[in-house]
Amino acid sequence: MDEPGAGLDPVPHFLIMATTSTRAGGLSPRQRRRISLSIQYAVFVVVLLGVILLADWHKIALNFLNGKVAAGMFPDLFTVALKNTLIFTISGYVIGFVLGLVLALMRLSSVTPYRVVALVYIEIFRGLPALIIFLLLGFGLPIAFPGFKLPGDVYGTVALALGLVAAAYMAESFRAGIQAVPKGQMEAARSLGMKPGRAMVSIILPQAIRIVIPPLTNELILLFKDSSLVFTLGVTAATTELTKFGSDATIDQANSTPLIVAGATYLLITIPLGVVVRRLEARQGRKR
Repeated sequence: MDEPGAGLDPVPHFLIMATTSTRAGGLSPRQRRRISLSIQYAVFVVVLLGVILLADWHKIALNFLNGKVAAGMFPDLFTVALKNTLIFTISGYVIGFVLGLVLALMRLSSVTPYRVVALVYIEIFRGLPALIIFLLLGFGLPIAFPGFKLPGDVYGTVALALGLVAAAYMAESFRAGIQAVPKGQMEAARSLGMKPGRAMVSIILPQAIRIVIPPLTNELILLFKDSSLVFTLGVTAATTELTKFGSDATIDQANSTPLIVAGATYLLITIPLGVVVRRLEARQGRKR
């Protein structure tokens, strides 16, 4: 009786030796990854050293980090520019919050015209650049309605422009939050005798708003930056905001330091808000 494998051709000895040698001398995935990371770090260090050695730091300090120019921006940087930026942002956010919540409820309504109106609004204002909204309200509205002025003049126009844009995005966030609340919550409220509207306000919306706090905070950051579009309305020294303030100071001083200072002021607000968003998202992730 033939032994098992008697009819098979034997594997050549030199192939066995080559395979063994390759496995023994090859690199493991972890080793290849370490080598790849080492090469990337080395390239980064070389590029960084090149930038440090080739840059003209004297001119950079003189034109971008000039302490005397920066000192001349205070206290107006905070008392005028930052104050106005915060006013524009908060007022626009309040309008966007209220209008966005109404639009979200319209999108979820059983009444078809409500759903259609909300959908058209959301698609239009999410699709248009915020700059166009500013220009239409600032210059188109006075032409369409001669003599009409929004309350607060520039403040009212900016708040409405930011609010109209923010509402379109907030509406979708609210809608997602409402739909994320378990349907059993509404059913339980109805079983206790609550009317649908009362149950929505007392039970569903508080839970939905807690769910969408991270995206709503992100929207606040976006509005804070979009407030820089106020320059299109021709602001005065009393209604200027951070970007316009820094731009005007840059032209007056023939130096770019004011733009760096204005940018750093933006970061003083946006970075902490970004940290808050990440922590809220992480907390919600742990709860899930």
